[in-house]
Amino acid sequence: MRFEKWQALGNDYVIVEAGALRWELTPERIRRICRPHLGVGSDGVLLLSRSTSPAHVAELRIFNPDGSEAELSGNGAREAVLYLRASGWTDEDEFSILTKAGEIRPTITGPNTATLEMGSASVTSADFPSGDPDGVGKLTAGGREWRFLHVSIGNPQCVIDVGGEVEELDLSSVGPEIEHSSLFPNRTNASFIRVDGSTVRARIFERGVGETLSSGTGASGAAVAAFLGGAASPITVSLDGGELKVEITDDLEVRLTGTAERVFAGELSEELVRELDDA
Repeated sequence: MRFEKWQALGNDYVIVEAGALRWELTPERIRRICRPHLGVGSDGVLLLSRSTSPAHVAELRIFNPDGSEAELSGNGAREAVLYLRASGWTDEDEFSILTKAGEIRPTITGPNTATLEMGSASVTSADFPSGDPDGVGKLTAGGREWRFLHVSIGNPQCVIDVGGEVEELDLSSVGPEIEHSSLFPNRTNASFIRVDGSTVRARIFERGVGETLSSGTGASGAAVAAFLGGAASPITVSLDGGELKVEITDDLEVRLTGTAERVFAGELSEELVRELDDA
């Protein structure tokens, strides 16, 4: 089974084409492929297949390293669209792909840069069913109370403005409890932020992953929260892995711009493939 490994600001994915698989990508197989040291090692798997509709170049499914499926990943989608262009699926700079969260329209702006039209953000969704119309809520994690803003941007985001605490927080001690809070029936991603004008410093705890160097949807959710708090668009989100630019309209339409690049291409060994046959 051939694959490529791509990364976007340190957020790395294994990319495979559906036609290269001889079995279904089950949760156990995904966990085995993503496992550090014993597998390829990655933050997830991107599965690309030919679209049944001529309106879309491809269909993209996104899997977390714990085997669960994500609705959307801004970094993963950017890696996927640049892979599609580099691999000859399209020669267009602007096209469409279909994800579990719906259509994503990218514009390729350079050899390793792209802008994604992420769609409309909202502070209300079925992922926070008890939420008020303003999306603001409170929860308890790590023995303290946190005030958050729920943002839906293809997947659920719990954005917490912690100001000067952002660098010192131990996300591993509070992130899992927030992710699995009963407020969020489908679990949630969490962003811990500090806002300085139109710059947001963010640290991300991703659902099914843990703390990550970068997250495109996490950065989008953080930027939306800052925008609703008075920050002017475009907003630069500074993550551990680098910076992303987020543009937001008054209707909360979101555009995300950043880089992605191929790390290496490879092929799973026959020994590992046989193990995965039985997984």
